[in-house]
Amino acid sequence: MDPETTIRPLLAVAVPALAALAVVLLNNREKLRDVVSPLAAITLFAIVASMAPTVLAGGTVDLRLFEILPGVDFAFRVDALGMVFATVSSLLWIVAAIYSIGYMRHLKEHAQTRFFACFATSLAAAVGGAFAANLFTLVIFYEVLSLVTYPLVYHHEDEEGWKGSRKYLVYLMGASKSVLLAALALTYHIAGSLDFVAGGLLAGADASAALLTVVYFCYLFGFAKAAVMPVHAWLPAAMVAPTPVSALLHAVAVVKMGVFCVLRVVFHVFGVGLVGELGLGTATAYLVSFTILMASVYALTRDDLKARLAYSTVSQLSYIVLGVVLLSPVAMVGGIIHIAAHAFSKITLFFCAGSIYCASGKRNISDMAGIGRRLPWTMGAFFVGSLSMIGVPPTAGFVSKWYLALGSVEAGEIAFLIVLLVSSVLNAAYFLPVSYVAFFGTEVQESPATVREIPMMTIPLVATAILSVLMGIFPGYFLALADGVVK
Repeated sequence: MDPETTIRPLLAVAVPALAALAVVLLNNREKLRDVVSPLAAITLFAIVASMAPTVLAGGTVDLRLFEILPGVDFAFRVDALGMVFATVSSLLWIVAAIYSIGYMRHLKEHAQTRFFACFATSLAAAVGGAFAANLFTLVIFYEVLSLVTYPLVYHHEDEEGWKGSRKYLVYLMGASKSVLLAALALTYHIAGSLDFVAGGLLAGADASAALLTVVYFCYLFGFAKAAVMPVHAWLPAAMVAPTPVSALLHAVAVVKMGVFCVLRVVFHVFGVGLVGELGLGTATAYLVSFTILMASVYALTRDDLKARLAYSTVSQLSYIVLGVVLLSPVAMVGGIIHIAAHAFSKITLFFCAGSIYCASGKRNISDMAGIGRRLPWTMGAFFVGSLSMIGVPPTAGFVSKWYLALGSVEAGEIAFLIVLLVSSVLNAAYFLPVSYVAFFGTEVQESPATVREIPMMTIPLVATAILSVLMGIFPGYFLALADGVVK
């Protein structure tokens, strides 16, 4: 099928960017300003959805803007892998925008205009990265995302915020300015291009196995947003940010951009065949398996709910990478759809953490005894999100983990099947006690008026919990896109 040329990929980037500008211009008109983000989110999702039929039919949507260097364009291409990321980001921005308004108003947070402007710009960067046609365009949006989320991390402007934001920026910008830049330069030197190519840009390249291996690991660690150990410490440090930012970092944009970039490298820079030929798949699988298990152990030791969720995210991201580097078709499908499964589930959990904090001021799990009886919708949604992260049917997490487990068997890698099973047990060990304490723990005596649901926050978190279940029951859309990538 010939590529379809249209301005819609550019519009998808322009809508949230223009929304950010509108937010700034409406700084003194709070009610109008707050309407901008939900309207822009709905518009963005409609634009992304309008391109889905072409992609599901096996086509692409292309838009070349201008040439930077010979073989290097600033260009967009909407394909199946990009559509997975863009669908998740644009859909979840709708609920995140509504939730953020409730959160920021309830706590009477300062600098709300800056917050909403940076939030919208981050979605522009995420969608731009999803639709990037080459490494150059992808890295531009990757860097923009790092810069515009920095003010969100230091939002509170206290000592803890500055410390966390410095680590965030040093890790992400340090990695991209060193090993990632080296990988780009070496790729261009080897191939004379930075375009994404079906089967791999570097497949058949005249380069030594040692050089290609170096380039591969430069990409793996250079895209530090994927949080593969040891370049993961920025992620728990970023938990100093407001909860809507944590949800953005862990579910919608930032970390998903990291694993998305790694998947682009595997599928369209190296190609599945070259990754297997060089033995890079197995090496990466052992590395991310270590990340999966160690991050889960760290999560078990954290009493702060957001910190526990942060280490859970480090672990869950490596599920995505593991599925792809197992190099079996079924496992690759599992890894790709885990992008969506994790997003729907983890944003639910972070929304719940923010709802608990706004309603009660509590951050630590040990202080949440009995809170489920005061916040039944919040803790019910948390329980659903937890089941999905563990992989219990009929949730989204079950579908992706099922494909990952089958793919491990298909690849003949029983060791990684064991990793998946052990990690699921660890997931249960650090998620289920939260719900147990909340519903069955002995409540500290408080006035009933003190702790209550906040509708503008409760509705979005219930909606994302429902999405987790709906994807588990009706996974066809994401499975079709994943099949389009693998085939």
